[in-house]
Amino acid sequence: MNAESLYKKLLENLQSRMQCGPFELAGLAMGGAWIAERLAKDLNLPHFGVINVTFHRDDYAEKGMTALRTADCMPTQLPFDVNGANIILIDDVLLTGRTVRAALNELFDFGRPAQVELMVLADRGKRELPITANFVGEVIEVPHQQILVLEKDAAGKFSFQLEERE
Repeated sequence: MNAESLYKKLLENLQSRMQCGPFELAGLAMGGAWIAERLAKDLNLPHFGVINVTFHRDDYAEKGMTALRTADCMPTQLPFDVNGANIILIDDVLLTGRTVRAALNELFDFGRPAQVELMVLADRGKRELPITANFVGEVIEVPHQQILVLEKDAAGKFSFQLEERE
């Protein structure tokens, strides 16, 4: 699994998508935000948004803030008008669909977009909700007891690490 090659595939998809009209990028904190930031730079877009799903998670009552890394606690920042916008929602890994559902709830707290498309580096399948990505770097099979974690080095290059589930 080469996260850099998957990123380049998504970049090419967005370059083609630009021919269909304007869009805004919004990445889920943290991995999706890293991807959105780099895509915005590589596509010469003026900005990108960051969506924090913390308070819309369906396991918030159970895990609360202790389940989150400090970096994930950055607030949602959308430097564009959500109302009527075509938004490409970006996440690093799609699994059950529950995080995307939380992101949609957060996004709609800011307005009503005309369209929302989903872009992910890796799709692990195993959906629990009827959510599908419009743009996928690659469909990847990972054992259930492991999680796929996106990392970014000092130069901004991406890589995936496999970690055991707690």
